[in-house]
Amino acid sequence: MIQHLENIRHKNSRNFFLIAGPCAIEDEALSMKIAEEIVRLSEKYEIPYIFKGSFKKANRSRVDSFTGIGDEKALKILQKIGQTFQIPVTTDIHENHHAELAAQFVDVLQIPAFLARQTDLLVAAAKTGKAVTIKKGQFLSPESMQFAVQKVRDSGNEKVAIIERGNSFGYTDLIVDFRGIPTMQKFAPVILDATHSLQQPNQNTGITGGKPELIETIAKAGIAAGVDGIFLETHPEPSCAKSDGANMLPLHQLENLLEKLIRIRQAILEN
Repeated sequence: MIQHLENIRHKNSRNFFLIAGPCAIEDEALSMKIAEEIVRLSEKYEIPYIFKGSFKKANRSRVDSFTGIGDEKALKILQKIGQTFQIPVTTDIHENHHAELAAQFVDVLQIPAFLARQTDLLVAAAKTGKAVTIKKGQFLSPESMQFAVQKVRDSGNEKVAIIERGNSFGYTDLIVDFRGIPTMQKFAPVILDATHSLQQPNQNTGITGGKPELIETIAKAGIAAGVDGIFLETHPEPSCAKSDGANMLPLHQLENLLEKLIRIRQAILEN
């Protein structure tokens, strides 16, 4: 079912791999609907696919922000998606004990950007034996990610990849430095997060903003730069999403985006 991250790099294949899904697990019906559509597209275009959904949202601007529907309830939905569609699933973890909990239900553990330097969390994730993806901190250089990767490997786990999601630019914006992609590929496979890279955090409303109209631009630039995978969050109605709706891709736009990315990938391989 799952191809471990040390084998999922497709330098000689026609496609990148895709990590996609809603920001958070809101309910079973919606999650299954999103998964069904992305599975359809991934099979149509022969794209290796991992479903993503957060079982718990811990990094919120305000105390009244949506954090989840219940840890075990959300994790069971993720597990059901994996079993129903025979695909790997991933979720992010925020505390050491989340690693062992989530590992019972998912195939890949994601370390959030703000926690990329948390040694105990990285070690806990590594020791589950699950594949681990580490989001590059908005405050970190590409070169510094080698140490986060090494913490996972030193804990006996070679299944590790890096997710690029932009660097802080002023107080309320992010910018992607594409020079960092080949740098980080010296340490591990690199995935570009095409939606969180367009966040506009720290707004005075307490609600994170975004520039979803630039998702295609960021994703195309990432493929052209040679990323191993694309990460994005998508929702049938982003304006109604309970988390990060401001920077999610409308689900109906996903097929058109994937077609363009595949053409860029093919052009690169042909030259």
